[in-house]
Amino acid sequence: MAEQKRDYYEVLGVDKNADEAAIKKAYRNLAKKYHPDANPGDAEAEKKFKEASEAYAILSDPEKKRQYDQYGHAAFDGMGGGAGGFDFNSADFGDIFGDIFGDFFGGGFGGSRTRSANNGPMKGANLRTSVRITFEEAVFGCEKEIELTVKENCKTCNGSGAKPGTSPETCSKCGGKGQVVFTQQSFFGTVRNVQACPDCSGTGKVIRDKCTDCNGTGYVPMRKRYAVDIPAGIDNGQCKRLSGLGEPGTNGGPRGDVLVEVVVGRHPIFQRQDYNIYSTVPMSFAVAALGGEIVIDTVDGKVIYDVKAGTQTDTKIRLKGKGVPTLRNKDVRGDHYVTLVIQVPDKLSHEAKDLLKKFDAETGDSLNAAKNITKDSKEGEEPKEKEKKKKFWK
Repeated sequence: MAEQKRDYYEVLGVDKNADEAAIKKAYRNLAKKYHPDANPGDAEAEKKFKEASEAYAILSDPEKKRQYDQYGHAAFDGMGGGAGGFDFNSADFGDIFGDIFGDFFGGGFGGSRTRSANNGPMKGANLRTSVRITFEEAVFGCEKEIELTVKENCKTCNGSGAKPGTSPETCSKCGGKGQVVFTQQSFFGTVRNVQACPDCSGTGKVIRDKCTDCNGTGYVPMRKRYAVDIPAGIDNGQCKRLSGLGEPGTNGGPRGDVLVEVVVGRHPIFQRQDYNIYSTVPMSFAVAALGGEIVIDTVDGKVIYDVKAGTQTDTKIRLKGKGVPTLRNKDVRGDHYVTLVIQVPDKLSHEAKDLLKKFDAETGDSLNAAKNITKDSKEGEEPKEKEKKKKFWK
């Protein structure tokens, strides 16, 4: 007894009023999930794939969908071939499988499709190198020189790759087209593929007698020097691109580029974040308490800053426009943020100690007084009065 077919709408998981876009989306998801190439050797997945494909072939065709809505499966009982009596060649799945498999499959089941190989001009590979600069050079920009090995046209063969007196020959395998065609069988039938010719590597030419200086490549390595203009505001890890100085292209394509990574050295005072600069500056207790001038180092040189009386330690100030220039406009700069920290001297003379004691007495020692805590008090306990000793007699 033949297995009863499921309702096509149920197979795709859509409503009977679903439009063409909804039906296509539902089938695309099922095809991607159950395709035999994604589930090799899985008979159940292959069965579900065929079932979904059959449902889509009917419901995606307005006339067939109308017949199915009116007569059900009986409308197509007479169709031959395919799974369950359905002819897969009657449907067009090209755009579906083009979306899923990169346009590898196309046409109907059992049809033929060509997969092309790109044999046009291709840009050469990029070369990478690095250059080290100082913190200040990154802020204001500089010029550096790099040295690297690049490929240049061989002067012996003028870049042809052939021995002087000979010339490259037309490839017999591809007839000079640079491409070869081969076919293979897939689940959907015959697939026609086009790829770069393996004998000539897609050039269409074969060199029988190679140039001894370049070994048939047409290029020889050369050590070259280039000046690199490092823009103001560049940051550590960013790259400067030198266009057209990289590896040669193929089939007449342009050269690649040289990417120069910038490595910025650390600064003993300054730290950078985006376009802002941060530093810490010490000040004496007297300046913090009474106010006064201090000297602050910036990338533009030393500046004088007037500290207000009563300034507390860890106070942060901003020097506007003393940061790093932006890459887009060197006249627009970030800011310099300074943290002021009171510096406590670690060595004092006897006179200085006496003066500090007098100062401490004058201010009342209000911050951390310990005058009312007895020596017998333990840490974390309230001071206790000394108990009088009691004498006990037998």
